[in-house]
Amino acid sequence: MKILGIDLGKFNSVACLLDTETQKTLFFSFKSLRQEFKWLLAQTLPNLVVIETCTISGWVYDLCQAEQFKVLVANTNQQAWCWKHVKRKTDKDDALKLTKLASLGQIDPVYMPSSESRQYRQLVKYRKKLINRSTQIQNTIRALFSQQGIAIPSGAQAWTIAGIEKLSQYRKPIQECDSNSLWQGQIGIELDLLDHLWEEQHLLEKKLTQIAKQDSRVQLLETIPGVGRITAEIVVAFIDDPNRFENAKQVSAYAGLIPRQHQSGALNRMGRITKRGPKVLRIALVEASWLMLRYNSWAAAFYQRICGGQKTRKKQAITALARKLLVRCWTLLRKKEEWDDQKAIAAAI
Repeated sequence: MKILGIDLGKFNSVACLLDTETQKTLFFSFKSLRQEFKWLLAQTLPNLVVIETCTISGWVYDLCQAEQFKVLVANTNQQAWCWKHVKRKTDKDDALKLTKLASLGQIDPVYMPSSESRQYRQLVKYRKKLINRSTQIQNTIRALFSQQGIAIPSGAQAWTIAGIEKLSQYRKPIQECDSNSLWQGQIGIELDLLDHLWEEQHLLEKKLTQIAKQDSRVQLLETIPGVGRITAEIVVAFIDDPNRFENAKQVSAYAGLIPRQHQSGALNRMGRITKRGPKVLRIALVEASWLMLRYNSWAAAFYQRICGGQKTRKKQAITALARKLLVRCWTLLRKKEEWDDQKAIAAAI
């Protein structure tokens, strides 16, 4: 059996071809381009291709699948990938380790969504990036006014139509600014950037709304009181295929919402959550959980049971509710059922 392990790089990659019968290895160095990968696959004809998760693993996986080669995507977070105590770590060592672990069956495979699902996930994540950029520009504008000792409306009032008109009174083209009014030129530039970002966000939301209307999974999760389209989109984008999880514990672990565990003999200590999953998903679940306390009787009852009226347990209770919400969403997607308050409350008792 021939196993081809590829240590993927943004610009250059290194591959190791291992013959499991003779234990002979052959190394290749090549550029991370489609044509180079096609040439490598044609020259080696491996029975199994092993790659690790990275930014380019998506299209490499699709290419190998299109060329009719079996592909295994490795999870580099497992214990076998700890390089802490080794004296040397090179790209060749990484590629060789991929092939060795694959031959021993010691690789935990990573689920690879389809190309359409990956692009949808990236678009959902990109919305958050645009929002963060808008917030950064708003903070820059506030800092410029603060440096000049000029008060502007607080909170969201500064970004209303009336607020923007007030801020625009101080803007100037950068070419017309003298040495004492350069900050006004910066205000003009920042306001132009903010206006452009808002237009792009509007177009992005319009596209996501169009996709949501055609996706029954998003509409299914929107039946949960307190869960809106944005939260439903994020959950659907990251869960993708609900059947890839065997139980609720795997779903919770994927989102990083399970506690760390330190066990030794009679000692068994549970720590904070691992936070090893997608951050966007955790943030959306926590935000939705706070909102559900107003509109969802099941969520309010679950929160009160965990919190017990103690202020120090509020964060723990909302984190537990976020994990429970994710499990509920996964269950609805797997069973293709809409939300039922009576069933949810009965299951919680």
